[in-house]
Amino acid sequence: MKKVIFILSIAALTLSSCGSKKKIAELEAKNKETQDLLNTATVKLNTCLTEREALANQLDFLKKNNSDLINNMGNLTTLSSKGAENLEKSLESLKEKDLKITRLQDALTKKDSVTLAIVTSLKSSVGISDPDIQINVEKGVVFISIADKLLFKSGSYVVSDRAKEVLAKVAKVVNAKPDFECMVEGHTDNVPYKSNGVLLDNWDLSVKRSTSIIRVLQELNVNPKQLIAAGRSEYIPLVSNDSAENRATNRRTRIVVLPKIDQFYDMIEKEMKNLAKQ
Repeated sequence: MKKVIFILSIAALTLSSCGSKKKIAELEAKNKETQDLLNTATVKLNTCLTEREALANQLDFLKKNNSDLINNMGNLTTLSSKGAENLEKSLESLKEKDLKITRLQDALTKKDSVTLAIVTSLKSSVGISDPDIQINVEKGVVFISIADKLLFKSGSYVVSDRAKEVLAKVAKVVNAKPDFECMVEGHTDNVPYKSNGVLLDNWDLSVKRSTSIIRVLQELNVNPKQLIAAGRSEYIPLVSNDSAENRATNRRTRIVVLPKIDQFYDMIEKEMKNLAKQ
């Protein structure tokens, strides 16, 4: 009987032990599953926190950007208003400049028209066919170049009778333009002038020839206020002084017919004042 009880006790303990192990295994499995879920949840939570922080930063940026945009819109409105005003002023300034340019061009055209009329008168009256008389226009100025052989004897500053005929025609044209000046330039070759006690050198000769021509023009009723005497000596040659023919070419008197500079600028100034009143 005791043996039977002992055997039954052993069996009960064995069964009890087997049941506890099974339950422990189940609990361990459940614990592992719970731990896995916890780890997964922790990872997701950390991810959410990171995303939340990034979204918060982005929100702050958007708020600031939105504020800046609002401010910029105000600035742009101001700038647009100022820009429109400046553009309008610039257009007005350009318009004024265009008008000024037009006025100046009109003044220059008027002067050029007068210059052309002078050239036409001179060519028709002086006799342009004579090779010793050249009439041309350079930069809006009329030049009359007369060879010395038509005006003076060699080494002399006494005006010849033939020269007076030519100068009478020049005087007629100049007298018709009282608002113009007439500058007489004397030019020599490079042969040194032999001093005669009155003239020292080519400078003196060139100036003396100029004043001789001016005296003739004054005798022909040209207003002396329109006349200018100038001597250029040998220093503005047309060609090289290496032959008798070239030296003869360089010995010349040039009459420059030009508008009075002060009157020309007065004309422009008048146009500018008229423009300012508009």
